[in-house]
Amino acid sequence: MNQPYNGYQIDPYFRTASHGYYPYHSVNGFQPAYYINTQPQVNQVRQTQEFQNVWKEVRKNLQPHYNQLAEYNIDRRLSQFIAMQLVMFTLMTQNQVSGSLDQQVNQIYRAFRNQANWFYAVLAPYRIPDRILEQIFKAIIRLTYENIGYSPEKNWSEWEDLGGYLTSGPSVAIPERNQLDVYVRGRNRVLYHRLWDGSRWTEWENLGGTLTSSPAAVSWAPGRVDVFARGERNQLIHKYWNGSTWSEWEDLGGVLTSSPAVASWSENRLDVFGRGTDRHLYHIYWDGAGWSEWEDLGGVLTSAPGTVSWGPNRIDVFARGENRGLYHKYWNGSTWSGWEDLGGQLTSSPGASSRHPNQLDVFVKGTNDHLYLKSWDGSRWSEWEDLGGTLTSEPTSASWSRNRIDVFARGENNQLIHKWKA
Repeated sequence: MNQPYNGYQIDPYFRTASHGYYPYHSVNGFQPAYYINTQPQVNQVRQTQEFQNVWKEVRKNLQPHYNQLAEYNIDRRLSQFIAMQLVMFTLMTQNQVSGSLDQQVNQIYRAFRNQANWFYAVLAPYRIPDRILEQIFKAIIRLTYENIGYSPEKNWSEWEDLGGYLTSGPSVAIPERNQLDVYVRGRNRVLYHRLWDGSRWTEWENLGGTLTSSPAAVSWAPGRVDVFARGERNQLIHKYWNGSTWSEWEDLGGVLTSSPAVASWSENRLDVFGRGTDRHLYHIYWDGAGWSEWEDLGGVLTSAPGTVSWGPNRIDVFARGENRGLYHKYWNGSTWSGWEDLGGQLTSSPGASSRHPNQLDVFVKGTNDHLYLKSWDGSRWSEWEDLGGTLTSEPTSASWSRNRIDVFARGENNQLIHKWKA
């Protein structure tokens, strides 16, 4: 006998018919008379565990949408049923759409609207404006995409050799979902670039410049990438891709004794960090209109910093301290914290990424040249985890969904190496 999940029978969640599928249960006494004409991908998503894994994560973020529906007298049970239908439909049809995340969300929404006439008949008496329904439905579809494949037990991949000849550590940015933009310094001190486009790796591209450090890259909007490095006079230099062309290199001044690090907590916002001549952390930012002056944030750094933002007005900065331990400092929207000692024995600068609000993954090279990971789950720090490998540079990491982390470093032959989770 099938076990109920939150009051609903999940397997089979949909009854089959020769011409399509329709929901197993009635809602408020209404038994739908229309069918969702989905493709046979339902055979994959009917597996209880897949739905439960995704639903477990999606439902954590649904309260604001439940509140919106409550304004139109939709009770919690029906709101949950709506969300579950959208999650299931997205799982069934995910392989029938393509393009960027926004494009896929729009395609799934249109397909649902066209195929689920019964659903809109259920909701018609509540007189919810179309724009409100569209906003809520698209938000739930997007949440589903961000959690497809989620399984807390998933393991790390083996290391992958991506070739090239690096004279620095790499940096990675994510201009679109399932895209990875990797930047390195080559043997001629020039910036090189390689892209994973969702299905394959491109060839290496020469982007010029004269770099005296590892690069640092970030994306703050679809198709936008900003890259920073230390220049010939130890100053900060900057180059960006606007979606169609690369800018020239821009000189932003300062005197850096390390590679820079960059994060973005909002559209058209950039926060750049570097170590100064006094080993203090220094900070400069772009607010959409102009660059700030350099700000001294103190500390005693024995490596380049690493930084990431997991939400609006939030920045976390990491570096190696005098005792070779991992040190942490953060901006909460109004003030900077003090430095926190997180321990460990680092032989590189750290690299940080975030898979979800108030979650952090920090990667370093250890004394045995292995990759090590320390994570913040929203309430506490994990112990250090040894992920193996033989690194000859600092690591860099990025995440494009709740379930995915990609880590890059330089390998034994000065090549780019890559490891990922999920």
